[in-house]
Amino acid sequence: MLLVIDIGNSNIVMGTYEGKKLMKHWRISTDRQKTGDEYGMLINDLFRYQGVHISDIHNIIISSVVPPLVVPMVKMCERYFHIHPLLVGPGIKTGIRLNYENPRAIGADRIVNVVGAYEQFGGPLIVIDIGTATTFDVVAENGDFLGGVIAPGIGTSADALFNSTAKLPRIELVPPKSIVCRNTVQGMQAGIIFGYVGQIDEIVRRIRLETGMDMKVIATGGLARMIAKESKTIDKVDHFLTLTGLRVLFERNQQE
Repeated sequence: MLLVIDIGNSNIVMGTYEGKKLMKHWRISTDRQKTGDEYGMLINDLFRYQGVHISDIHNIIISSVVPPLVVPMVKMCERYFHIHPLLVGPGIKTGIRLNYENPRAIGADRIVNVVGAYEQFGGPLIVIDIGTATTFDVVAENGDFLGGVIAPGIGTSADALFNSTAKLPRIELVPPKSIVCRNTVQGMQAGIIFGYVGQIDEIVRRIRLETGMDMKVIATGGLARMIAKESKTIDKVDHFLTLTGLRVLFERNQQE
């Protein structure tokens, strides 16, 4: 089996593949203080609960936007799985052309998402990853990565509002029934969520206008489904987009 690991700022998402089939998947909190041994024991416990054995894993691929965790995770793979993982980064063969001023500056998660989305849906595409930051990645009909947009994530915006004001509470991110709200919590929910939906729809509108392409819009991330219900532009939500992209990247690098 192939183990794919995506290390994000807030969560680490993992999955196991038999060929092209996703067998199991997990999401755990990103903790920059954890050692490779701690992650090794945690992953071993998750595996045992789901009936997966470490010896079942024959290959591993990792993408990360958290540099301090790369070395501990590589050491974890080598110690517990006896496998040196493939890392998404400079030198990896993506199968797409990166039309970016400095391709090395593109986050690994963005490359993985673009690869996974184009493999499944073709192009042209806008891939929106709703995470700690929200990224909009633009993909041409031939699969070229054309660039994109980076905005604060919805959770990041909510935390900033809570941390920067004396009286506003920390809130649950659920949409209220009305835009005109009669209490503080619902007023914050309306402002953050509907404002965020408006931001997404306006950025998509401007991308389509500038490129002249009627693009499919694919969203991923923990809050993608909630946002998609309110959005007029998101066509499909794929929670496993990053895992798919990691599998495809591993396959492309095995073929070379």
